[in-house]
Amino acid sequence: MKTYTAKPADIDKKWILIDAEGIVLGRLASIVAMRLRGKHKATFTPHMDMGDNVIVINADKVQLTGKKRDKPNYWHTGYPGGIKSRTTGQILEGKFPERVVMQAVKRMLPGGPLSRRQMTHLRVYAGTEHPHEAQQPEALDLRSMNPKNTRSA
Repeated sequence: MKTYTAKPADIDKKWILIDAEGIVLGRLASIVAMRLRGKHKATFTPHMDMGDNVIVINADKVQLTGKKRDKPNYWHTGYPGGIKSRTTGQILEGKFPERVVMQAVKRMLPGGPLSRRQMTHLRVYAGTEHPHEAQQPEALDLRSMNPKNTRSA
């Protein structure tokens, strides 16, 4: 018996819609990363882009546990003394709250050219509106998968 290897003609990509309202960020990111890679499929092949297209809505209403809202995120401008920081809470309440979800998913994927291509199949929106209705995405209910996925305040 030979090992099965998927070919580009065998790959079937679906569109998945995930509502992130009230979902814990790390659990959301791990499920989205698994869907982007295609590890949920029986025909998973590590070197092929087999994952689904994932749409995440309500990214600004994602939950953080513990003191993660106060955790600083650093970046450098490239100039001497140019280190800057902003807390995760400030980013969520700011202009681009979807960056928190994008960064969490990106850090759960392995580094390399394939992961960068898989990240292009992720669309994150802060509100409930998205322009992908024509693709007829099927909704994935994370709340029913595990009671720990939601945080009771």
